Amino acid sequence: MTAAQYIGNKEFELVEGQPCPPGPGEVRLDVGFVGICGTDMHIYHGVMDARVGPPQIIGHEMSGVIAELGEGIEGYQVGDRVVVRPLDYCGDCPNCNAGLSHICQNLKFMGIDSPGAMQKSWTVKARTLHRLPENVSLKQGALIEPLSVACHDVERARLKSGEKAVVLGGGPIGQLIALVAKSVGAEVMVSEVSEVRRQFAADQGVRTVDPISDDLASEVREWTGGKGADVVFEVSGVPAVVEAMTEIAAARGRICMVAIHATPPPVNLFQFFWKELEMVGARVYEAADFDRAIEIVANGEIDLEPFITSVDTLPDIGQAFAHMDGNPAGMKALLSCAIENPS
Repeated sequence: MTAAQYIGNKEFELVEGQPCPPGPGEVRLDVGFVGICGTDMHIYHGVMDARVGPPQIIGHEMSGVIAELGEGIEGYQVGDRVVVRPLDYCGDCPNCNAGLSHICQNLKFMGIDSPGAMQKSWTVKARTLHRLPENVSLKQGALIEPLSVACHDVERARLKSGEKAVVLGGGPIGQLIALVAKSVGAEVMVSEVSEVRRQFAADQGVRTVDPISDDLASEVREWTGGKGADVVFEVSGVPAVVEAMTEIAAARGRICMVAIHATPPPVNLFQFFWKELEMVGARVYEAADFDRAIEIVANGEIDLEPFITSVDTLPDIGQAFAHMDGNPAGMKALLSCAIENPS
């Protein structure tokens, strides 16, 4: 069984081992595809070594096929095509008891705090699984996890049909938020400095603005008839954008904080008072967000194929990461891990 271990300093090594037999409540998966996300790139750059503890198998955006069932598994069978919701929660902290296991006080993120999916065989708890419909390919399945992030963000913002939303940041998650927002009937504008990412959004039918060459606040005022955006998604992680988010929001607008800021940015609290703004945080996803993401791909509301920038094999993992490093045109690179001729 081949696995790719991150060993530090932008390097990986292939290791061979035996598949891990599933215990009670577990399943063993033949991994189909694994996506490379922003967190994986942070790991690649070494900024998370203290948490990851290399050597470590990383990766959490994945799809696969059940190869073996542990004791007590019901509702699944060998051959089922699935994705993994990579959250290992304790089930007995105040957050879990309140139904908020996705922000468990003892949460372990699979692929960061424990071995992940960049291997041919991965054994996980069955409670993390979501079944893929036959019309959703394994390649698309590997993008269900980031799409679930977007579904959670839109749900937290309470965005509804007819409202206008501005997405600040046109990376993969920002682009997916824009498409999920469109799927609920909202009008969307993406603010992004990269021309290629603005073009990507435009190709998906999303309005764009360049916040460097254009006056973002003026563009939003004109677009909204002077009202401002009903919802603003902060996805950039750039401190200067935090100032813009309060300026462009409408009276009683909602701001959804999606990005992780390395240092606490200054926030214009006067705007919250003056316009009676709301701000909500959005962290990862819940089970319902995975179900929603699968549903909107299966029914054709969102096409994930344009997001797939490249597909490499597991032995080419170093090439895949290097290609995505500092590449604004790159959305999602996939690694093909175990399945012969996967679809």
